[in-house]
Amino acid sequence: MVSLHPINILRVAGIVDGISLIALLFIAMPLKYYGDLPMAVTVVGALHGGIFVAYALSILFTQLRVQWHVGLSFLAFFVAFIPFGNFIFDLYLKKHQKRYHVKPFQKSWIVYMIIFFTFIDLFTQLPVISTFATSVGATAMVAGFIVGIYSLTNTFGNILSGVLTDRYGAFIVLVIGLFATSGSLMLYNFADNVQILVAVRFIHGFLGGLIVPAAFTLLANTTKKDKQGSQSAITGSFVGIAAIVGPAYSGIMANRLSVPFVFTSVAVVGVALAILTLLFLKATATKTVKEQKIRTPFQFNKGIIQSYSGAFFLMFSQGALAYLLPLHVESLGYSSRLSGTLMSMFGIVAVLIFILPTNRLFDKLHPAYSLIFGLSIIGCSQIFIGQMTTSSSLYGALALYGVGFAFLFPAINTLLVRSTTASIRGKAYGYFYAFFSLGVVVGSSGLGMLPLSIGGSFLFTGILLLVLASGVFFTTVNSMKLNKEEVNITGQEKTR
Repeated sequence: MVSLHPINILRVAGIVDGISLIALLFIAMPLKYYGDLPMAVTVVGALHGGIFVAYALSILFTQLRVQWHVGLSFLAFFVAFIPFGNFIFDLYLKKHQKRYHVKPFQKSWIVYMIIFFTFIDLFTQLPVISTFATSVGATAMVAGFIVGIYSLTNTFGNILSGVLTDRYGAFIVLVIGLFATSGSLMLYNFADNVQILVAVRFIHGFLGGLIVPAAFTLLANTTKKDKQGSQSAITGSFVGIAAIVGPAYSGIMANRLSVPFVFTSVAVVGVALAILTLLFLKATATKTVKEQKIRTPFQFNKGIIQSYSGAFFLMFSQGALAYLLPLHVESLGYSSRLSGTLMSMFGIVAVLIFILPTNRLFDKLHPAYSLIFGLSIIGCSQIFIGQMTTSSSLYGALALYGVGFAFLFPAINTLLVRSTTASIRGKAYGYFYAFFSLGVVVGSSGLGMLPLSIGGSFLFTGILLLVLASGVFFTTVNSMKLNKEEVNITGQEKTR
């Protein structure tokens, strides 16, 4: 039926969402602030929130069935935050609807959603877990331990996931990981004292670590070799969206309802994805297991070392940013709200590079050069952030950081895939994300132990990243020179 075409469903949902946004901004909010009727925002805001969820689901349904460029889905998402944006986007949909046809369901999108779920799980914790810890009786020092224990146990979960993925396949690890992580999220409803919360964080971190290595391994093993770069960019876009949406969602819902509700809602998504994995991914995962019968021992090589180094220092930089940026913003006299919008700036820039035609660069550009460029840009931006004193200059520095992140994330993933075989890729990704978790811990807590000012810490981080980029550059150039010399010698021997 034409009326049930995904584009038609999206258009209807978009129009309704646009109307509800206008009602919230131009009717309910004036009634609250000028008519002394705060209930208007409460009612219309709740209604708009429900409509927006339905609209977001219609975007996902359209992406899965029409399979248009993922950038259009992200555009459809972003216009929902702009007054009258939905109506303008609807004009585009009406004009171009005939070019989009319903296509067979692509199973890889389930894996993308699993990756999105994992990082939403991570990023929803950031604004609320420390305050939740203090609300159940934790001191500031204990609250810091409660925040950090997740990343610590997550490291061990990552490593175990890699071992199990290579031995039993990604499918079974994903199913167990999704159900187990969802169960651990539900445990927050019972965390009414410090001891229970510590235990829940320990369990949550460990079980949550099972998912990502298995998901990335399955995705890598089912992606064409010449598309690994752009595929990593698309994956990065889901990570970026999670970084933007997760903190905002948890901050709003925790304030309106409760922190356990936030984790419970994420758990519901995890259970739904576990069911989808059981229904649709078994055949795909079984095929990749059969292709992994010839096993080779895991060995470190140059590509793996570069990938792990990039992963560690990317998250070292992230940890440093999460620790230093709020302190820097506060020292300049700005409100804490600016820190959140600055973090969103880098995420938005990175996502735009991931989803626009610029993502084709990652298939053409050698990942080692993309790694060097990304590290250099992030290093420079860290130095700039520490020197900036105005909000506009800080936004510019964070936008530059987003460019570096956009080049670095696909590079380290592509390097890892090209440097491993399918039989050891699970273990390789397990170690990879262990370095991810360790980087956050060292970047946030390690810098706090150094006798440096805020600006000095930014400078130290930037110089460290630039030194690493220089080291990768010289080793890559020397390696290419050696390869060229070997080719020349081989050619000379053949002509004799």
